[in-house]
Order: sequence, then C-alpha cells, then structure tokens
Amino acid sequence: MIITHKIAWNKCLSHLIWPAIEKGWKDEDRPIHFFWGLAGKNIPEIRQCVENGEEWWYVDTGYLSEQIVRYPEPKIVDYDKTYFRIVKGGIHTIRGLVPAEHTRVTELEHKGIDIEFKGWNTKGENIILAPSSPTVTFHINGMSQDDWVEATQREIRKYTDRPIIFRNKPRPNNQWWGTDIKDDFKNAHCLVTNMSLSAVEAVLNMVPVITHQRNVCSFISGKIDKIEKPMKPGRKTMQGFIKMLAENQFTIGEIEDGTAYHHLQRQLV
Repeated sequence: MIITHKIAWNKCLSHLIWPAIEKGWKDEDRPIHFFWGLAGKNIPEIRQCVENGEEWWYVDTGYLSEQIVRYPEPKIVDYDKTYFRIVKGGIHTIRGLVPAEHTRVTELEHKGIDIEFKGWNTKGENIILAPSSPTVTFHINGMSQDDWVEATQREIRKYTDRPIIFRNKPRPNNQWWGTDIKDDFKNAHCLVTNMSLSAVEAVLNMVPVITHQRNVCSFISGKIDKIEKPMKPGRKTMQGFIKMLAENQFTIGEIEDGTAYHHLQRQLV
C-alpha cells in the first residue's frame, strides 16, 4: 500500500510528485510511506514509521539538478532538467552502487547540468560554515541551528585559526539573499556543514568538505581534527561519487514511468 503523506499547503511541490509516485511505484501488500521534506507532521510520522518498522522514503530536491524557484512559492522551471532525490530510510543517500555505465551522468551533461569534477583548490584561505535549516539541524543533531553553529565553531578553533565565513541558506530579506555561494568558494579552504547540499556544490567547485556522517557527501568528507589538510579524493573516486548521485535522483517523468522505482531497487540490492 503506497501512502503519500500530504502537506496541506496547496503550493507544495509534493502535490506534483505524489501522483507520479502513486503511478510509477510498485504497490505491495504492506505499507510503504513517502514524505516530502520535513514540514507539517512529517517528523513525528517518520518517527512512527521507524517505531513500527515500516518502510519509508524521503523525497526532496535533487543532488545534481536545475534549481527550482523557491519564493514566493515553489515552481519547477524546466521539468526535464529538475531532479528529485528519493531516499530509503533517511534524508540523504548514504549507500549506493556505482554503475559501470555512464548513461545517467552523460544525460545530465547533455542537459547542461554541471557534473564535472574540476580538481581541488590548493590556495583557499577561508573555512565556510554552512548549516542546514533549523528544522533539519534539530532533526539530525538534536539542537538548534545556533547551538550547532556555536559548537562547530568551537571545535574548528581547536585545530585552526583560519577565518570562518558563516553562510546561511538564502532567504528573502536575509543578508545572503541574492548572493551566490560560488563567490565564497573562490577563496575557500574547505566547507563545513551538517546536512546542507551546499557540500555537493562545493566539491563540484574545487572545495573539499567536512560533513555529518548522514550527509550524502560523507563518502568524501574529512574530519574536523584534520581541517588543515582536508580530504581531497582522487579523480576516479570523485567520478564514481558523481555517478552514484546521478543514480539516486529522478525527474517527475522518470518517477511516473517507473524508472525511479527500478533504479532504486537495483541500488538497494
């Protein structure tokens, strides 16, 4: 039984995605839950799934994708270039196969989506501290965003005196609205985050990362106590990582026609 957890706001993108899930996912004689983000009642309902031992999947914006418009209301600009991640039992993919073929990565490249590993910056000075939203931070770290930032800054200061550039998510009327994180990458030594997908953007722009172990970039993340020499995986590892990302995100059309379901069953073997 496919159970798509509804969010009341009629502008939520889940109202576009749930019909595709209901059409393209194989129905089985047991509850299979789908959640869009962590809004509404999703956090307690996810907790209930865990307590009951029921299968649940998390759907949100993709790892390598055309960006959606977020304000004043979410909008997909190009359906063919907009991908959504679908994750079993977590909010980021933390396991997955690297396929031998290059089909999905090549497809992204042909669509003009940046998937190129460009090497690593060796001259950056600053540490970018980029937390997840308050909701995600509390869900993953069990503390407020402010407390996580303060604790992480203290930990960083044990190992380096490099400048720390704090960067929150751009929101209307905050100081980051209308700015581009790529400008901060130009002089970045590394980026530190808990769960922000800015980590994916960082490694595609030559900046190594330090993340939470449940972040999709944990595969290629260093540790804070080695922040002066952050992990910089080789090209083969990074290309495999990018291929794995591509295997775990899908357009609405691919969700609807069953491509997402069949790819993800292979990923979970």
